[in-house]
Amino acid sequence: MDKQEYQYRIRAHHGMCLAFFKGNGYSSGFTKHMGNVKYALEENPMIKVLADEDDICKECPNKDMSCVADGKAAAYDREVLLRCHIQPGEVMPYSEFAKKVYDCILSIGTREEICGNCRWNELCHF
Repeated sequence: MDKQEYQYRIRAHHGMCLAFFKGNGYSSGFTKHMGNVKYALEENPMIKVLADEDDICKECPNKDMSCVADGKAAAYDREVLLRCHIQPGEVMPYSEFAKKVYDCILSIGTREEICGNCRWNELCHF
């Protein structure tokens, strides 16, 4: 597969969300969809890392209210990209992205600096 080809568009901060996802979410439809995406990512497809809406967002019932309107998600994305040394639009295997998120944020305990004000914060602990 060409380095620029990708199967999924994943926004940067969703790298953290996916690491902790256990089936909770905004709605049953969103939760099912996110679970399906997480399962597909276990096959290690090529992804395009974004700082914008992605393949997970398309099933979010709140995308026009809490996420987009207040800018929290965009701020989370910028911070993940910065800390992981990833450029918006960069294409890589999902496992490489997940490792960068783990090594640069999760394993050193700085996740809450990025998204501690997220409504799902209490779910994001190993």
